[in-house]
Amino acid sequence: MRTRVLVLACFVAVFSTFTVPQAKAQENNSSAQSTADVEGTVVSAGRDTFVVRTEDNQFQLFTYGRGAAFTRSLARGARVRVSAGPADQNGTRAANDVTVLSAASGGAGGTTDKGAQAAPVPEKVREVESEIRRESRRWRLGVRGGAAFDPELFTFGVQSQMGPIFHPRFLFRPNAEFAFGEVTDLIALNLEGIYRFSAAHRTGDWTPYLGAGPALIFLHQNFQAGRDIDFGNFDYETGFNVLAGVQSRRGTFLELKTSLWSGPAPKLRVIVGYNF
Repeated sequence: MRTRVLVLACFVAVFSTFTVPQAKAQENNSSAQSTADVEGTVVSAGRDTFVVRTEDNQFQLFTYGRGAAFTRSLARGARVRVSAGPADQNGTRAANDVTVLSAASGGAGGTTDKGAQAAPVPEKVREVESEIRRESRRWRLGVRGGAAFDPELFTFGVQSQMGPIFHPRFLFRPNAEFAFGEVTDLIALNLEGIYRFSAAHRTGDWTPYLGAGPALIFLHQNFQAGRDIDFGNFDYETGFNVLAGVQSRRGTFLELKTSLWSGPAPKLRVIVGYNF
């Protein structure tokens, strides 16, 4: 019981490390920068983002705010005025309102804006746009690996991420873990869901999340010398996982997890992974 309490205390400490500074940074950004208008020509428009070139030949990347869902029909070459909040650390801003000043016109490319053709969208803007598009996929595959404690094990596995489902910030993330140690071998099928504390189009590179879900755990322990693993020797345990972590917009994530009511399963797992 004392071990479980210590594990949960670690969860709270790590989670607070990422959430409190993020909340303060957002507060400071909101107070330091007010909503402003940007006027220019749409040079790129997709399902998740759009890019506007201003009169002084600057490129601004926008995501779609909740109140601007209709802007997903924006056409390349249209001249617009965008009301948006402050920029995040990558320069991305969430559009709150978009006014189309003039519709797109011209040839097959949908625009006759020679300035837009002469000045390509900067590579940095394209990279951030690609990261947002990747994270917004409704289905992703990933890999994971790490260490488990009490008992000590090395873990690796695969996962799938689906969603959002039921809520814009809730994702279903089933995964399979394989672990082995000096005396213990483990196979776990985890049917976990996670709740992200900001949407995919968030401020900053990292966002924290909490999760939980049932675990189907198969354990084999051998205290004798040598390893003679037979799947018939695995004992089945049903557990319940509780986890906390942070995930970057690029796909990397760091996670702490514990299994409750699962007998000899590890009390704590430290996991690093990547979602493609």
